[in-house]
Order: sequence, then C-alpha cells, then structure tokens
Amino acid sequence: MVDPMHFEASADDYAAARPPYPAGLWQRLRTLGLLRPGAAALDLGAGSGQATGPLLGAGLRVTAVEPGPRLATLLRAVHPAADVRVCRAEDIALAPSSFDLVVAATSIHWMDLDIVLPKIYTILIPSGRFAVWRNVFGDADASTTPFRARIAEIVAARRAPSRPGPPAEDLAATIESLTGSGLFEVTDASTYRWTLELDAAAVARLFRTFSDWSADEVEQAVDAVNDLGGTVTEHYSSWLVVLAPIERQSAP
Repeated sequence: MVDPMHFEASADDYAAARPPYPAGLWQRLRTLGLLRPGAAALDLGAGSGQATGPLLGAGLRVTAVEPGPRLATLLRAVHPAADVRVCRAEDIALAPSSFDLVVAATSIHWMDLDIVLPKIYTILIPSGRFAVWRNVFGDADASTTPFRARIAEIVAARRAPSRPGPPAEDLAATIESLTGSGLFEVTDASTYRWTLELDAAAVARLFRTFSDWSADEVEQAVDAVNDLGGTVTEHYSSWLVVLAPIERQSAP
C-alpha cells in the first residue's frame, strides 16, 4: 500500500525537488478575490510550503497543517510567519467560522473526506471558499515524448496494487468526491499547462518524492534520462477547483 507518510522520509528531496504551482493558478485565485491581504487561510497537508509561501506572500495570515515533523520543521524554517500545526487534517481542532480560505494543494487525496469536509464546512465563514488544486506529473493531453514513453513502460511493468479509490489526478473524480457530501458546490474550475526541464539528478530527486515509485523504478527513470541525452522536457498540468459551502438550511 502507498504510505501517506512517504514524504516525511523524503522531506529534503520534497522541499528541493517539487516544482512550484504555475503563475496562472495563483492569478486565478487573485482574480477570484481569494488572496486578500489580512484574510485567514488554512493550508491542509502543507508539506514544505509550496502553497504556504505564496499565500503568505499575498499577505494572508496562514495556519499550515502538516502531519510530518521533519516537513513541519522545514516549513517553519522557510516560512516562520506561518502558524504550523503538526497533525493530520482529520485531527485539527479550530474555532467555527474562523477562516476565509481553506486550501488543499496536492494533498486532498490523502484525507478522509468523511471527517475533513465537515470540519472545513464548520471552520469556513459563510462567504469563505475551499480551494483544491494539484500538479499532475505527466500531461495526458500533451504529445508523448520519448521520456514519457519510457516512464509508461516502467509503470506498466509494476506488480504492486494501485492506490485504492479514483485516480488522484482526475479532476472530475475529485469534484465528485468533494461535492458528494452535499456540503459544498463548485464555483470555479480551471486547468493550467506548463513544462519543466530536468536533468538526471533532478529526475532522481523529483521521482523519489512520488509515493508510488520504488527506488528501483526511480533508477530506471534516471537511466532513461541518461539514455536520452541527459536532459528531458516534462509536460505537466495543474488543475484548480474552488468550492463554496452550501448555505445551511434552517430546521422547519
């Protein structure tokens, strides 16, 4: 089974190798009025701060929730202005109506939504928003590069079972899981495409952070880069979905 604490063991690689979220995504959040200076934001599954940093940079007051102590230590060191809580999203205790914005950046697939969604619904102000996004490593709509073909061969040769549940990269499946409770409705959804140049060392660092990649598979990916000249261009995408809490209905 995929270990949700895999990132804790790879904390240094995670902080160094994970790429930032695309500028277009942050611009969309700004256009939607969600990056208001002084607003209170909750970053769930904050990792080493890929979302925490830009939120702070936009002037928000950020509470960052990260279950891994090593990642939380890195997060505090890089972003001392954040209020870092070392716990799971499922276990966080916060006052009702205390946040304007809750975000889950490439983290929602690790959470028990039956527990987390009611918590988010309670801690958001009535006009607040819940923003969920993720980087998708390997853009299915881009032309298949020789490197991506080699990656597909490595994945196809796996014997280990896949992660249970719908694909974490699937926007439609994620929206269905987030709205099925009847607590939230989608107000905006968008997708962004971008590329990244990677050498063999960068591929090793990045792919070691992927929770479903073994050490042997990472070495195969590195061999593929070297076979293809030492540098590859990866085509990635990111999607963003913004949700609003559905108004509570008064009892008859």
